[in-house]
Amino acid sequence: MDNVDKRIGLIAGGGPFPVLFAQKARENGYEVYAVCFHHDTDQPLDAYVAGMETIYMGQVGRLINFFKKRNIKAAVMVGAIKKPTSVMDIRPDFKALAMYARMRKNTHDDRVLRIFSEILEKEGITIRASTFLLPELLSEKGCWTRRKPSGQEKDDIRLGWKIAKAIGRLDIGQCVVVGNGMVLAVEAVDGTDATIQRGGALSSGNAVLVKVCKPTQDFRFDVPAIGARTISTMHESGVRVLAIEAEKSVVFDREKMVAEADRHNIAIIALDDAQMDEETDF
Repeated sequence: MDNVDKRIGLIAGGGPFPVLFAQKARENGYEVYAVCFHHDTDQPLDAYVAGMETIYMGQVGRLINFFKKRNIKAAVMVGAIKKPTSVMDIRPDFKALAMYARMRKNTHDDRVLRIFSEILEKEGITIRASTFLLPELLSEKGCWTRRKPSGQEKDDIRLGWKIAKAIGRLDIGQCVVVGNGMVLAVEAVDGTDATIQRGGALSSGNAVLVKVCKPTQDFRFDVPAIGARTISTMHESGVRVLAIEAEKSVVFDREKMVAEADRHNIAIIALDDAQMDEETDF
């Protein structure tokens, strides 16, 4: 493997994932070249990368030029990218305008990211799965905590799973909050934490959070992610169970996350589609 094959581009959003990826890549002998975003990339990468550029949303040409000048042939997209709340956060260049033209008013996340990856691939930059160096972050099937879901909570998980898959198919979100057979909150542009808070406020302190992959999930980007902060938000909001999709969610700080859940008597369980049959117990 030559030096070019040991270079990897990192398109870095927010949260811990970009730093974890950069650390692991360096351990595996890669030189990492990162593109970060103003207002999104919230954890410093300088210590883990060979080069870095910070851009505004829409500066696609600048991103491509940064990678091409460093002979980057492959890149990953990791971390959360928030949708801009101000026009000042967007500075579209000609590449971005051409990308927007292809969307034909369909600005769902999946379509935006697929078109973006196609543009990079035409420039000779392949987008790889975000977990290709970190398979150990994927969620292991089973109940991780001392507490297991009750019978009612299992029914709520099944309902939440069905709804979460439906909103995922429509590219609306990836999680829902359910309590006593009622859908309390559906994820939209506000994200998982806000969904937990909205759902918890409408519950009587016994709600369930279900977070799954979209049925047409592209594992190069937007893989569902959870961590210790998810459990803290659940505890503060009165959400008592977290159900995620086994082998299809990224888990940060698992030991800390499980310890926090056990401390607050919260259940964490990783399931798959086969277990959602009403005749199947879990």
